[in-house]
Amino acid sequence: MKNRNVHTFIGCDNEYNESKIAIFGAPFDSTTSFRPGTRFASAVMRNESFGIETYSPYQDKDLEDIKVFDGGDLELSFGNSESTLKDIQNETAKILKDGKIPFMIGGEHSVTLGAVKAVAEKYPDLHIIQFDAHTDLRDEYLGQYYSHASVIRRCWDIVGDDKIFQFGIRSGERDEWKFAKEHLHTTKFNFDGLDEAVEKLKGKPVYFTLDLDVLDPSEFPGTGTPEAGGVTFVELHKAIEKISQLNIVGLDMNELSPVYDQSGQSTALACKLLREILLFIYK
Repeated sequence: MKNRNVHTFIGCDNEYNESKIAIFGAPFDSTTSFRPGTRFASAVMRNESFGIETYSPYQDKDLEDIKVFDGGDLELSFGNSESTLKDIQNETAKILKDGKIPFMIGGEHSVTLGAVKAVAEKYPDLHIIQFDAHTDLRDEYLGQYYSHASVIRRCWDIVGDDKIFQFGIRSGERDEWKFAKEHLHTTKFNFDGLDEAVEKLKGKPVYFTLDLDVLDPSEFPGTGTPEAGGVTFVELHKAIEKISQLNIVGLDMNELSPVYDQSGQSTALACKLLREILLFIYK
């Protein structure tokens, strides 16, 4: 795999063979239930990333000092969820086989399922940490089994009870909350209990999925399903720092929809957060 002639995220232009983390974009938003546009997120983030520095004053680390590969976006079938998820699964499996950490940039949240399928095949005891505004636990949405509104339910189908830890959740149908209470570890509104979850998950393989709408719309308006009452950038940054001590074997960032924030504020935040996550998890 090469990244030559590919527009990369700032500081992530290393060759594939020498890198420990491999980024790829999953531009898919065909099951979006409210406002579409997340398919443009990864490309816009690459372009706008040159408005930030590679150096993090939070961590005293620099992207120039680590090895990250950005292979660009996958070519996905926009109207076919199953085909898209299979393509993502295959890409993730290849990255894992090569001994690297896959980092997917969505896209809507449904893309997470393809990556989780591949990671769970390699790590049967996989646990999932989800930062999100929404439960995403419907069994189906408008007849769609593979939907961004049901992605965590499909992940639960794979990993089973007591393996998924949700934080920042503040929206979902009554039945979803009931299901979460019976089968998952769900924290409403914030990151209370994250320290205890981290202690419990030490030594276990963890997949981290970050739906950016966990952030309050006042800080992050550029998303398809904004939900009032979210966390701040500072709170999210601290939470990610805590989970970075875990054995994160795969991860994703999703649900930036740049078109709904013409100021560019949301994209700038996502770019900064991507830099911080890369520096946090790089071992």
